[in-house]
Amino acid sequence: MSYIEVSMQIAPFSEESAEIVMATVEELGFESFTVEEPFLKGYIKKEDFSAHHLKCMLSFFDQTSGFKVDWSANLVQDENWNKVWESNFEPIVIDNECTIKASFHKGLPLTRYNITIEPRMAFGTGHHQTTELMVKWLFKIGEWRAAQTGAKEKHLRGLQVLDMGTGTGILAILAAKMGAVRAVHAIDVDIAAVNSAKENVWKNRMHRATTILYGDASLIQASKYDLILANINRNILLDDMATYARGLRSTEEVSFSRRVKSRRKSADLASAASESDFTGGLLVVSGFYVEDIPMLKAEAEKNGLRYIAEMSKDGWAAVCFEK
Repeated sequence: MSYIEVSMQIAPFSEESAEIVMATVEELGFESFTVEEPFLKGYIKKEDFSAHHLKCMLSFFDQTSGFKVDWSANLVQDENWNKVWESNFEPIVIDNECTIKASFHKGLPLTRYNITIEPRMAFGTGHHQTTELMVKWLFKIGEWRAAQTGAKEKHLRGLQVLDMGTGTGILAILAAKMGAVRAVHAIDVDIAAVNSAKENVWKNRMHRATTILYGDASLIQASKYDLILANINRNILLDDMATYARGLRSTEEVSFSRRVKSRRKSADLASAASESDFTGGLLVVSGFYVEDIPMLKAEAEKNGLRYIAEMSKDGWAAVCFEK
């Protein structure tokens, strides 16, 4: 299979403008993006690529956005693509607890959670800051759950979990490995991502503990989940916030108590949470910048969600809310 690499030069360049362009053109069938300032590079199957449609869509930015996008396209043969992925895909270790690697990585030290993925065209190889932040949030929620249950190790037992915009399935796989209620649900609008996630849950022997679905937020069932993870982008999160809120169990509906009183008085997130009672469903969102937090917070509160805490790295943010 051959892909087209589209290099979109953004002038003047900013991370926000790159995100806007990405959100605009992804509906044309792009399966993956990389940012190499001042370029946003998108990858799309050769048979799905339409120069005319892309030109029409990008011309919008010249007129109304305050920045301009010039682009060029090159053919990338399949065999070359795989070599590029393998040469650039390095294993990732998060908090010395989770290793994300490809099948060709050998001889790595074992951590508590080891996730093997095939680095294909679906979004989410674990290298992006937001994926790391979401993994850290899973560990933090696992700490809260352990404190509530008296367990020695962090876990997600008793939690019904949804991974919205699952990509390669990393967060769904980790949630399943941490003991979330079977089956962890994972949803993506990109069929390539769905197929990649299915392959990866089998590779990690989590196929019985996860269900991968093709679709959007309309698949979310009301009052179904104790924890929803959504690492997407700001605009989609704002549009779907009401649906996420509806999909969470409320304080009255939740099947367990998450009352957490931290014994530590340090300035980390555990102490920030120690003054709160976690009895409703939790929503963790990422895929946006720190400066976007106020608008996400406002939309969440408008839909009955309460801000709990946030994490950030390199300007990217991940925020936890409670219903």
